Amino acid sequence: MLLVTLAGGIGMAIALFQIRNHPKGLYILFFAEMWERFSYYGMRALLVLYLTKHFLFTQDAAYGLYGAYTTLVYILPVIGGYLADKYMGQRKAVAIGAALLVVGHGLMAVEGEAVQFGESPDMAVLNIFYLALAFIILGVGFLKANISAMVGQLYPKTDLRRDGAFTLFYVGINSGSFLGALWAGYLGETYGWKYGFGLAGVGMLLGLIVFLLGKPLLKGAGELKNAAEVQAKRFMGLSPDMLIYIGTAGMLGLVWWLVRDQGKVAAILWPVMFIVYAYIVFRAVVKLTPHERDRIFAALILISTQVLFWALFEQAGSSLNIYTDEAVDRTMFGWEVPASVFQSLNAFYIIYLGPLFAGLWIFLAKRNMEPTAPQKFGLGIVQLGLGFLVLVWGAGSGVDMTPVIFIFLIYLLHTTGELFLSPVGLSAMTRLSPANMVGLIMGAWFLASGAGNMVASQIAQATGSDALEEEYNVELVMEVYSRIGWIAVAVGFGLVLISPLINYLMHTKTLKDDEPLVGSGEEHPAEVPVDRIN
Repeated sequence: MLLVTLAGGIGMAIALFQIRNHPKGLYILFFAEMWERFSYYGMRALLVLYLTKHFLFTQDAAYGLYGAYTTLVYILPVIGGYLADKYMGQRKAVAIGAALLVVGHGLMAVEGEAVQFGESPDMAVLNIFYLALAFIILGVGFLKANISAMVGQLYPKTDLRRDGAFTLFYVGINSGSFLGALWAGYLGETYGWKYGFGLAGVGMLLGLIVFLLGKPLLKGAGELKNAAEVQAKRFMGLSPDMLIYIGTAGMLGLVWWLVRDQGKVAAILWPVMFIVYAYIVFRAVVKLTPHERDRIFAALILISTQVLFWALFEQAGSSLNIYTDEAVDRTMFGWEVPASVFQSLNAFYIIYLGPLFAGLWIFLAKRNMEPTAPQKFGLGIVQLGLGFLVLVWGAGSGVDMTPVIFIFLIYLLHTTGELFLSPVGLSAMTRLSPANMVGLIMGAWFLASGAGNMVASQIAQATGSDALEEEYNVELVMEVYSRIGWIAVAVGFGLVLISPLINYLMHTKTLKDDEPLVGSGEEHPAEVPVDRIN
C-alpha cells in the first residue's frame, strides 16, 4: 500500500511541476478539490459494499440508494451554480459547500452494530446515515460546479493553457480520488467501516483549510462583482445570504427524505432537467447575440452526451464494484486485495496520463492538429464502450474467476475515455458560456452527470438481485455489459461524424476574452489566434 501511495505521489508531483507556468491560484484550487475528492471517492468506494455487508441491503436496493445519492449529488450543483452567479460568488459558495461536507463525512463514521441475517437495521443509525448523505449532497451542490468555474476564471477564453489547466486540475481531483479510494477503502474493509469513512472526513477538513488559507492567491476569481449591491437588498428584512442559509436548512430535510427513494429522485430529476434546459435555451434566444446563442446550443449538445458516458462509467461504484468482489481473482503477490481498492485505479491512471494528455493537446494545438472538443467527446465514448467489451472477453476466457488483469484493462480504457471527455468538457463549458451564465451552464453540466448516474443505477439493477440469498449471476452481468459496450461504441463514432456541425455552432473565430478579473491586477492577453481554439 505504501509503495502504491508513493507511486501516486510521484505522479502528483509531476503535475504540480507543470503547474509552475500557470496562475498560482490553480495550486489552491488543485489542492482544495483534491481533498474534496479524497473524501467523496473514499466514501464512494465503500458505499455499496457497506450497504450490502453492514446493513444487509439486497444488491437491487443498494444500487437504487447509490443511484439516488449520486443523482442528487449532481442535481444540486444547478442550484449552487445559480446562487453563486446571482447572489454569492463562487468563492463563498465553495467555502459553504466544504463546511457542509466536513459535517456529512463526520456523520458517516457513525455505523452502529452490523445487521445480522433476518434482523432489521437500527433505524436511528440508518437515519443518521441518510442525514450524512444529505449533508454531503448539499455540500457538493455548493462546491462542485463553482470550483470548476473558478478554474476557468483564472484564464482568458483564448488562452492556450486552458485545456491543459483543466487537465492538470483533473489530476488534482484524481490525486484525491486515488488516495481516498485506496486508503479509506482499505481501512474500511480491513479494520471497520467507521475508520474508512472517518478518514474521508479528515480529508475534507484539510480541503476546507487549504481553500480558506489560500484565498489571496485567487486574485479576484470567484468574487461577485456587484456583491455590495446584491447584499444590500432585503426580502422580509433578510439579506440574500441569510435567505440562502435558511433555504439550505430546509433543503437538508428534503434531501434527507428523498435520498432513500430512487423513484422520487427520478420523478424530480427529469422535470428539473427539462426546465433547466428550457431556461437556458430561453436566455440564449432572448438575451444573447446569434453567435453566443449558437455556442450555448453547442454546449447543450455536448452536455447531453454525458448522460450516456456517466451511465456507463459510474458502474465502477456499483455493479463493477460488486463484480470485482464476487467474480474476480483478486489475489496479487499472495494478498487478496479488497474490492474497493481497485476503484483507485481510475485515479491512479489519470495522475500519470493526465499531464501527458495536457501536454499532448498543447503539442497538437501548436501544429493545428488537435481534435476538436466534439471529436474528443466521441472518441472518449468509444473507449468507454471498448472497456466493457474487453472485460466481457476476459470473463469468457474459460476460467472460473475473471483474471484481475481485465479489471486493470477496463479501468485503463475508461480512464483514457474520461480524459478525452471530462476535463475537455469542463474547459469547453467555461469557454462557450457568457460570464453571467457560466455557473448555470456548469450546473447543467453536472445535472446531466446526475441523469447519467440515475441511468447508471438502472443499468446496475439490471445486473443485480433483489434477494439476499440469490446466487450472483455472472452471465447476466456480462450480457448487460456487452450490450452497453456496443451501444457506446456506436454512439461515439456517430458523434465524431456530426462533429463538424457542432464545431460550426461553436463559432470559435469570433470568440473573445472576458474583461480582466476584478482585483486581479493582471491583463490577460490572448495566447493564440482565436481560430485555433477548439
